[in-house]
Amino acid sequence: MIILGLSDLEEAVVYSPNIKERFSQIDLVISCGDLAAGYLEYVISMLDIPLYFVQGNHVYPVEMPDGEIRSAPDGGVNLHRNVVYDRENDLILAGIEGSLRYNFGPYQYTQQRMWNMVYRLVPRLLLNKLRYGRYLDVFVTHAAATGIHDEDDHAHQGVDAFRWVIDTFKPRLHLHGHVHVYNPLIPRETLYKSTRVINTYGYREITL
Repeated sequence: MIILGLSDLEEAVVYSPNIKERFSQIDLVISCGDLAAGYLEYVISMLDIPLYFVQGNHVYPVEMPDGEIRSAPDGGVNLHRNVVYDRENDLILAGIEGSLRYNFGPYQYTQQRMWNMVYRLVPRLLLNKLRYGRYLDVFVTHAAATGIHDEDDHAHQGVDAFRWVIDTFKPRLHLHGHVHVYNPLIPRETLYKSTRVINTYGYREITL
């Protein structure tokens, strides 16, 4: 299986009339936030495959011709505080949106609020172990986990509860965004115990 991970930056290679040829091998798309709904809808319509997403700490509302205000992509599946089993790909996904609070904007949460949202996932993760023999395959967040790809400034500090999810439920992948990577020497993929942690800034093709 090949996953196209997206976050934070609209890439010309994705927002292109050649997207179907360039990404013909992709099985599903996962957005880790801070991308406009229209950009993600373009990906959905052109690739015609499932798209899962969480919102980032920057959300871009769009007013539709009928006056409706939308910020989520039509046709995408929101993973925030949700656990989803993708039967076609035999994949268990769960996610949490946003970042740590740094200026009291929307989609920003305290460490305690992040813990509360993560705890709400636990009963369904435990049920997955009984149903499918495993808790979770792909954990999708906008912010990074504490100590893995995070940064020292308050806006980009890691989330303690995300690190706990990785330690406890051992997903095969943790996909996140939020931390912009401009230096090619900064690692964008880290193996933490048995979990591959990948920063999807821009786009990443991920073989699972």
